[in-house]
Amino acid sequence: MKKIILLILIGLPLSAFSANDVLVNEVSEQYVKLVLALGVHDSAYVDAYYGPKEWRQAANDKKISLESIDKASAHLVKFVTGMTDEDPLKQLRLDYLRIQLSSLNARSKMLKGDTKYDFDQQSKALYDTEAPHNKLKDFDRVLTELDKMLVGEQPLSEKVDSFKKQFVIPKDKLKAVFDVAIDACRERTQQFVDLLENENFKLEFVENKPWSGYNWYQGNAFSLIQVNVELPIHVSRAIDLGCHEGYPGHHTYNALLEANLAKKQGWKEFSVYALFSPQSLIAEGSANYGIEMAFPGDEKMIFERDVLFPMIGIDQKLAASYQKFNQLTARLNYAGNEIARLYLDGKIDKQASVELLQKYTLTSAKKSAQRVDFWDTYGAYVINYNWGKDMVKQWVESGPDQSLEGRWKRFATLLSTPRLPSNLN
Repeated sequence: MKKIILLILIGLPLSAFSANDVLVNEVSEQYVKLVLALGVHDSAYVDAYYGPKEWRQAANDKKISLESIDKASAHLVKFVTGMTDEDPLKQLRLDYLRIQLSSLNARSKMLKGDTKYDFDQQSKALYDTEAPHNKLKDFDRVLTELDKMLVGEQPLSEKVDSFKKQFVIPKDKLKAVFDVAIDACRERTQQFVDLLENENFKLEFVENKPWSGYNWYQGNAFSLIQVNVELPIHVSRAIDLGCHEGYPGHHTYNALLEANLAKKQGWKEFSVYALFSPQSLIAEGSANYGIEMAFPGDEKMIFERDVLFPMIGIDQKLAASYQKFNQLTARLNYAGNEIARLYLDGKIDKQASVELLQKYTLTSAKKSAQRVDFWDTYGAYVINYNWGKDMVKQWVESGPDQSLEGRWKRFATLLSTPRLPSNLN
């Protein structure tokens, strides 16, 4: 391979070499090639790639073994560890490469099957953090508040279903509603973030997926955004998905990283996105926090009431109660993590998981089963949504300037620099 592998083979102490651009760029190239090689074994691993086509073709042709990927990534972790740079941005780059390579190494071990990880171990190994623990019984008081809020004598699950049905977007209005919502997300983001002139996306509606929405970043500031319409979509999801998948979420994040780091700096590690990696916590966390960045305070409720409700035919007088309902159910979010932890640690089966999800997250049996399917596919990835959001929120709101403009400036910095969870502490 190049100079790095030669240094390893001749047995020189890896810590003896300073971080210079030539060596770090070689690590970068090897990282990308290892991500592509691991993607041959795990079809979900490479979420996006827009580097040299011949690198991907070579990965497919060579089919490097998991054992070789494990050893090579472990060597590179050791090589980068201890390297420092006086330039703050270059130091962030070194941290990024070390942590991403360590995660890649853990993923290769998981796929080999010779190392078992429970939920928390997987979280730490793949995503550079562990989500907090909660007790399911602690969410009972939220269920009590919801029960008091919703009128009727039926069981809470039935009252929730009846209430939510008022806010379903008819399938024939989905495109119009999402177009308006995404335009609003973009307009609000553009007030504070310099979007690229050529940025664009395509919106598709799909079915039979384990997720509700997905951004497939294509490179060159273009995304394919897919929304799963297999289950009913409620009006609040239009803004949520518009911000999360688009502006200032995944589409914006990926485009800024590509422009500022892959192209401007020539850092090839930002031409690939490894899904099961710490980068995903920043991606999902910033995408979820981006919703309240774009629509702070009551602005989401007001936009839904004044713009989206009339499009769908929903009574505008329901806006305040709908906002309160969504605020209460958001407090149940971490219950899903606890159920996922129990399930993935083998302490409960799928049926028990579905039943607990129905009780503590108030989702239908079908939606609950879809969530368990997501865990089967993506494992502890679930922590990236809520714990990731809380980590991003804490970091942005710990900045010295807490004006709206100041928070957006700090948020935009996060979207365009190589920060990972351990950089947010």
